[in-house]
Amino acid sequence: MQTVTLVGYLATVCSMSSFTPQAWKIIRTRETSGISAPTYAITVLGFALWLAFGIMKAEWPIIITNGVCLLLSAFILTMTVLPQAEKEAVAKAFDPDD
Repeated sequence: MQTVTLVGYLATVCSMSSFTPQAWKIIRTRETSGISAPTYAITVLGFALWLAFGIMKAEWPIIITNGVCLLLSAFILTMTVLPQAEKEAVAKAFDPDD
């Protein structure tokens, strides 16, 4: 495997997994007070634009990576702006044992 390909795969794994701990913490704690909604709004927009770019270029690595990152960051943003009761309901759907 070429070094450039390996670096690309590693970057993809890091990018896609970077939002998972935050999303899971929100599901477990239902706490989002320390999260900046404007920051996540910009992040979501950025991933949406990267996804559009990947689609226009027909570049599957860009499409997949940014599609997953868009979903995870949009989830975090959504949970940040939801009222507590709705946040509880969403988290319960993902973690019914809690």
